[in-house]
This record gives sequence, structure tokens and C-alpha cells, in this order.
Amino acid sequence: MANKFGMKGYMKGALLLTIAALLVKILSAIYRVPFQNLVGDQGFYIYQQVYPFISIFVVWTSGGFAVAISKMLADAESNAMSIEQKSMITRTIFLYLTTLSIVFFSLLFFGATQLAHMMGDIQLAPLLKTGAFVTLFMPMLALLKGAFQSKGDMAPVAYAQVFEQFVRVCIILVGAFMIMQTSKSLYAAGNMAVFGTIIGEVAGVVLLLYFSKKSSLLVKPQKIIQQPKWPILKEVTVLSLSVSMSSLLLLCFQLIDSFTVFSLLVENGMEKMNAMETKGIYDRGQPLVQLGVTIASSLSLAIVPLIAYHSKQKSGRGPVPFIQLTFRASVLLAVAASLGLVIVMPYVNEMLFETSVLSNVLIVYVLQIVPLSIILTFTAMLQGMDKLKIPAVILIVAILVKYIGNHLFIPQFGVLGAAVTSDIGLFLSASLLIIYLKRLMGIQLAKQAFYIKLIFASVGMTVSVFIMDKLLQTLNHFITGRLEAVVVGGSLIFIGAFVFLTIVAKTKILAEKEWFMLPFGRKMAIYQLFLNKKK
Repeated sequence: MANKFGMKGYMKGALLLTIAALLVKILSAIYRVPFQNLVGDQGFYIYQQVYPFISIFVVWTSGGFAVAISKMLADAESNAMSIEQKSMITRTIFLYLTTLSIVFFSLLFFGATQLAHMMGDIQLAPLLKTGAFVTLFMPMLALLKGAFQSKGDMAPVAYAQVFEQFVRVCIILVGAFMIMQTSKSLYAAGNMAVFGTIIGEVAGVVLLLYFSKKSSLLVKPQKIIQQPKWPILKEVTVLSLSVSMSSLLLLCFQLIDSFTVFSLLVENGMEKMNAMETKGIYDRGQPLVQLGVTIASSLSLAIVPLIAYHSKQKSGRGPVPFIQLTFRASVLLAVAASLGLVIVMPYVNEMLFETSVLSNVLIVYVLQIVPLSIILTFTAMLQGMDKLKIPAVILIVAILVKYIGNHLFIPQFGVLGAAVTSDIGLFLSASLLIIYLKRLMGIQLAKQAFYIKLIFASVGMTVSVFIMDKLLQTLNHFITGRLEAVVVGGSLIFIGAFVFLTIVAKTKILAEKEWFMLPFGRKMAIYQLFLNKKK
């Protein structure tokens, strides 16, 4: 695929797709803040209860299946298959996806009442029924995305991803605002948020259909041929799950929380309204974690293709330097994001979500950023090396740990127990992936000096933020409440980030040439050269 269109053009398209994916992830995290501000913690709880049901299918089909289809069609192209053979592949996958979408639609729509009952809130049933319609648009969306990507034409996919998310966010926020100004029904606001997802998917399909007609993407074959379908179904299923399994892991964690957190809080004596608000506050951690792992997502999208390419080359330096760089960069930036949020959490909590309640729970929650960043990059790297079985088993173990841990810890510690369980499952999963990759490759991922410098930068950031916080306490006489959180919190975030990155640059944790290889690392490389230039 790359050879046909030229490596330069292909990499340009891959960069466009990376930027689009980052914009989508940022939009997905950011819109939750104004939405929570509009509907409050109870309204946020309502939406977050239903969100994983919809997103699991969306991520698997429009994400995992799209990549799987693109790879299979690109392989068919490189093997000089006829139009009839390629058409048979796309037709088989489309029928398979259509069957899956009907099955998932039926489970969500007709099983909505039972699922809502299992979650302990029967009023969630209408939202699940609305969400079921999202599944019906996934086959066409996945097929069109995969077909464009197989031809190296990334622009339509990138535009469609951003457009569908933009439409979705606009409908969610405008709809929630209108409902809160009129009926003030929180469940209606949640239903509108789910409806926004449907309209966003429709918008993506319409835009891709427009591009497909312009480019004559789907060519009708002269005749229909018959070929064994099981190998195609097996390959597309395995590929789609392997591509999306790290994203599905987090959604499975959220799905377990939907079934356990609220119901266990109520079972253990908490009043229903209080339990809803508590779960809503706990869910504030999700957009913070999403933003924190955005850098790791960009690393896996940008560097992992290089690892996959060098893994298949018999000569040259091989994938080892890229694996080591990916590990060090993901850990470095994840620690910065996670620790930075931990030390300013009360301010961030109030600045974004109006109150600072349960900041201790959110402090534990955002520690997920570190293992999640490792999981995202490592599963993508191992996928590039065609090592899928062990990572899949490791992630399944993490899901089991989360499910069992929630039942053990929530009755004892409330939502703090749910946050602790997530951390245990994710850190265990990340540790096992590190051990597996090190044994597989027989390499050292980072030297001792890297960890020493990272600790030094972390301590420097923590001390500087602590000192600055004490100095800014004098502002209490002039500003209070959320304005204080914005001014003080914003200042502490800036100071912390500046000190951390300055120490990182001065100690050369990453070399300048390594920064240049990372997404948006050029400015950091220039800053590092400036700090270390000989006077």
C-alpha cells in the first residue's frame, strides 16, 4: 500500500489521520466538562452509565473493523487479486458486520429494561433503547473507512472522524442546554446526549458516501464469485479485536462500573440520589484520564508503524530503538500528566466541575494514566509484531481483577474502592506486558539513569508547585471559590509543567533526535538545544 502511493504520501496521510484521531480524543474528553456543568453530577452519572454500552460497539466496528478491512483489502491489492475477489471480501465482511449490528441492536433495544434493572436504575432503559440505533450505522461506516484507508487515501477518513465528533458534541451540548432551560429532565438530557452520538455517526456516513462517489471508491464487479467465507471472518474478527483491544479494555472497566458502583453503593446503605451524585463525581476522572493518555495515543499512532516496519526487515537496526523510545516517552509524559493532576487535583476538580468534593478519589483515579499509557503503546507494538494472544490474555485478566475487586472493595471503601481496583488491574496488566515484551525481545527498555532523572524531574515539579501554592494562598483575601481555583490552579499547572519540562530538557532524558521523532516534539528539541548550548 505504501509503495503504491509512495512512502512520503502515505506518511503524510498517516500524519493527517493521527492529528484527526487526536482531535477526536480531545473533543471526546473536553465536551464532558461543559456537559457536567450543565446537568450536574446526577446528570453526568446518567450519561456515563449508558456511554460504555454504545462506545464498545462503536470502537470495535468503526475503529477496529475499519483498520482490519483496510489491511485485508491492501493485502488483496498487493497480491494482485481481481476486482471480483476484493468485492467478495468486502461483501462478506459487510454482511458479517450487518449481522453483528442487528444482534447488538436487539440486545440493547429489547434487553434495555433488563440491563437497566441490572444496573439498579430502571429509568436508564429509554437511553439504552435510543443508543441501540447507533449500531445500525456501523457496518457502512467501518466499510467506507476501511476502503479509503486500504487505498492510502486517509483524508476522507480524517475529515469524517472530526466531522462526526464535532456534530456529536454540538448536539450533546446544545441539546442539554435547551432541555435544562425547559423541562430540566436529567434523563431527557442524557437521552439527548445519546441521540447526539447517533446523529454524529450518520453525519460521518454521509460525508464518507459523498467522498466515495467523488472518487469512485466502491466499484461494482462484473460477476459474483464464491469463496470460503470462514477464513475471511476469522481474520477480520481477530484483527479488529487486536487493533481495538486496549481501547476496549478501558470501556470494559467503565461497563463494570456501570453495573456495580451505583448498585453496590445503594445495597450498602447509601441513599439513591446520593449514590447517583457520588457515581457522577467518580466519573469526573474519565475525561481527565482521557486527556492524560492522549499523548500515548499519538505515540502509538505515530511510532508503532515504524516498529511494525522494522520488525519485518531482515537488515538494519531493527525495531529495538523505537521500542525503547516509545516506552521512555510514554512513561515520561504519563508520569508528568498523572503526577501533575495529583498535586493540583483539588483546584482542577473545582475549576472544571464546580466543586472539589471527592478529590481524594480522583487523585487515585488519575494514577491510571501511567499504566494505560504503557498498555496503549505496548499492545499496539505487539500487534505490529503479530503477537496477539498473550496481550489478549493479560487484558482479560485485568478485566477479571476489576470485576472481582469492585465487589470486594466498594462495600468497604465506596467509590474509592472502585478507583483502587482500576489501578490494581491496570498496573498489573502494564507490568505483565512489560515482562512479556522484555522476554520476547531480550532487551532493556530503559537504563537506570532514565528513572533517576525522571524521579528528579518529578520531585522538582512537586516542590515547585508546593512552594508556589503557599505563595498564592495570599490571593484568598481577594478571590474565592471557582475563580480562585481557576487562577491558582492554572498558575500551578503552568509552573509545574515548566519546571518538569525544563529539568527533562536540561538532564537530556531524551536526546534531541529522539524528540524530533515524537509527535509535536520539535519545539521540545529546540528548547533542549537552547538550554544545553555551550556558552
